[in-house]
Amino acid sequence: MLDLLKAAIRTVSDFPEPGIQFKDITPLLSDSKLLRYAVQELAEEWKDRGVTKVIGIESRGFILGAMLADELDVGFIPVRKEGKLPFTTIKETYDLEYGSDAVEMHIDALTEDDCVLIHDDVIATGGTAAATHRLVEFAGASVAGYSFLIELSFLQGRDLLSQDVHTHALLSY
Repeated sequence: MLDLLKAAIRTVSDFPEPGIQFKDITPLLSDSKLLRYAVQELAEEWKDRGVTKVIGIESRGFILGAMLADELDVGFIPVRKEGKLPFTTIKETYDLEYGSDAVEMHIDALTEDDCVLIHDDVIATGGTAAATHRLVEFAGASVAGYSFLIELSFLQGRDLLSQDVHTHALLSY
């Protein structure tokens, strides 16, 4: 079944800029059986790890992240680009190849009792997931681990993530 999942991921050359081989998950999303399988497989890794909330990182991380939260029977928290959330937020910046970016979360999204699973569709360089981890810690919660549908292992994004928590990717390229 994992081979079917991998086959459903479309590679789009030179998107969003020349030289990038973008992994497009929309064909997977359009197949209800593969989508359900992917969510169940992602959830299986975390069922007995005390997760109380799933964070989904904008924007594709919202899709599977919300489904993953439902599968684990826990709450869902969106982490968004700067200026997109309507209430008071906390912000964390991270470095890009040329410059920096930031992610935000509502200030009241987590408590110190929360054990959070950070989910995104793809881990590339790891900057966004690492910044999200810092947001969680700033909020006083703990991180159970990182969950990704796809890991672009040649970019070594895991190296930027905390080695103290579990990282799981369903597919690797």
